[in-house]
This record gives sequence, C-alpha cells and structure tokens, in this order.
Amino acid sequence: MALRPHRLRTLMLATAVMVAGGGAPAFARDHDDARRAVEAGEIRPLADILNAVKSKLPGDVVGVKLEREAGVWKYELRVVDEKGRLFEIHVDARSGEVEQTKEK
Repeated sequence: MALRPHRLRTLMLATAVMVAGGGAPAFARDHDDARRAVEAGEIRPLADILNAVKSKLPGDVVGVKLEREAGVWKYELRVVDEKGRLFEIHVDARSGEVEQTKEK
C-alpha cells in the first residue's frame, strides 16, 4: 500500500485530532506530549510506523489514534480492506511491531 503525500498529511492530522480524545485543552496537552515523546525517542513518528507496517496492513488506513496505556505508547490504526471490512490494528509506538489485528 503506497501512501500518497496528501493521504499521509491527512493521517498525520487525524493522529493529532484523535490524540485529543475530547476538548481543546486535552488536545493541546496530548499533542504536546506526543511531540515530546517523538523528540525524546520514546515513540516513532507516524510516517515511520506506516512505512514499517504497510506490508502487514490489509487495506487503506482510514484512522489513527495514539494512546498511552500503563506508560506504554500504542498506535491504533483503523484499516478498511478491499471488501469493505474494518480492521483495528494495534502497533507498539516504540518498536513499530504489530501487536494485534482484529476485525471490527
């Protein structure tokens, strides 16, 4: 799956929006936390993650979420395959390793 430049920009914006998980104050705090985590090397940038897992994705990425659970950063990708099925794919944000794939 090759990502066109406009699709990559859309996904990066979606990540920023989805990290917020709610109102504007959370957006600013969560966005800054995510940026600091990338700069500190705690997590890989979204573009790197997408390049690392693109061969394992069953279709087109339609949503991205970045979460920190129990001190561990995870990317959650929503992917729609050619048959219209929706998959949720959990990726370790530090290593880029796909940890779980499930159909929704």
